[in-house]
Amino acid sequence: MAASLLVASNRGPLSFHLDAEGRPRGRRGGGGLVSALSSAGRDTSSALWVCTALTEADRQAVQGRPRGRIDAGDEGGGLAVRMLAEADGIDAHTFSLAYNAVANSTLWFVHHRLYATPTAPVFDAGFTREWAAYSTFNRAFAAALAEEAAPGAKVLVQDYHLTLTPRMLRDRRPDLRIAHFSHTPWAPADYFSMLPAEIAREVLLGVLGADEAGFLAPRWAEAFLDCCERVLGARVERHGTVHDDVTSDETDGGTVTWEGRRTRVTVHALGIDADELCERGSRPDVISYENAMRARIGDRLVIARVDRTELSKNIVRGLLAYRELLRRHPEWVGRVVHVAGAYPSRHDLPEYREYTAHVQRLAAEIDEEFAFPGWSPLLLTVDDDYPRSLATYRLADVLLVNPVRDGMNLVAKEGPLLSQRHAVLVLSTEAGAAHELGEHALLVNPFDVSGTATALHRALTMEPAERERRSAGLVAAAGALPPHEWLEAQLRGLDTPA
Repeated sequence: MAASLLVASNRGPLSFHLDAEGRPRGRRGGGGLVSALSSAGRDTSSALWVCTALTEADRQAVQGRPRGRIDAGDEGGGLAVRMLAEADGIDAHTFSLAYNAVANSTLWFVHHRLYATPTAPVFDAGFTREWAAYSTFNRAFAAALAEEAAPGAKVLVQDYHLTLTPRMLRDRRPDLRIAHFSHTPWAPADYFSMLPAEIAREVLLGVLGADEAGFLAPRWAEAFLDCCERVLGARVERHGTVHDDVTSDETDGGTVTWEGRRTRVTVHALGIDADELCERGSRPDVISYENAMRARIGDRLVIARVDRTELSKNIVRGLLAYRELLRRHPEWVGRVVHVAGAYPSRHDLPEYREYTAHVQRLAAEIDEEFAFPGWSPLLLTVDDDYPRSLATYRLADVLLVNPVRDGMNLVAKEGPLLSQRHAVLVLSTEAGAAHELGEHALLVNPFDVSGTATALHRALTMEPAERERRSAGLVAAAGALPPHEWLEAQLRGLDTPA
């Protein structure tokens, strides 16, 4: 059956593992888009999610199924899923080049401004081959979406893995209503221009194949508009200017016109489902972790963080700031514990393996410098454990969220909601969430270790009345646009021509 609503993303709502007999068994994921579709009250009987078969178990699960489709209801899920694999032109080698070499090692680095520019990036013949694989990857998605979509269907294309897909799909199916949403920041025009000129044009034209290009914060929409104007030479119209304490002269979107087509540029700041998160955060497995950690910590104050060991998350500078806090304010020695969940990320890339090792080395140095019998300055865990993350939020007196650059950062919204102690949020100005949460948080320059240490001290010594006032503001802002409303806003946008 042709689908009237399609979602396209690299990682889908369903993943498989092999059981003891070597048979693939499916498990429905719990990501924001899955929750959004289920909670929006939409009829999903004619919806389809197109994604990549990421693992060998995924590939076995779809082998032999017509077009790699898993029908709604199969494996206990509620959405039909089509997983793209070798039969669609995405073999393991193509996927590795597209995902690791381009999406995660080029586009992610550009948008998060992560390059050590004296030595990187290097765009050579090897990159040309990698980009060809990225184009093949996007073309496979466009072909599958074109094949599956009903006339006039709505298609929601997600993130930097699929920047070329909207234009490729538009060429095949001009009748479709297409949106592209970027969950990352968008690079400023000067930084974006590090990409080879033709590649930069392809990325921009790819996104402009959509009727609507969505971003998480006004500054990312503004950066995209700047790139279209300065790099591509497109005609750009900006909507009203946003003024706040985080950045200045931001717009809340606009339109881009290129070769007679207009693309609406919009801002949808994804929030959290407060009721769902509170329910999950009160389950026995979370409370058990909370009790066990509190038994180790005692009545000491807690500076908490929960992050992947992703280069953009800035865990190393956060640890350096904590060390400086203890050095400058020795009265906190023995009275505070830094509880840090730093979960491995992208360990198939050498930069990420070294970064995780750096985090562990620095944590050991801090422990060696300050620990004494009965007190360790920090509790660091380097594995992925969601219930423990929620327990960490509940314990937090201070929540440190200091990315060098982040599209949104939902930790900044989840942590204050679950904290049982009116946690003070120390938040980077470079997180997209700073646009919404800045007036209620203590904002820091993520590169300023001393400034971050000062903010941590201020947070630890804040008067209860101010803590409660700031906490109430954070909680209200965090749930202002829950996932189902975020999704509905984008779908409504597709009903109106640009």
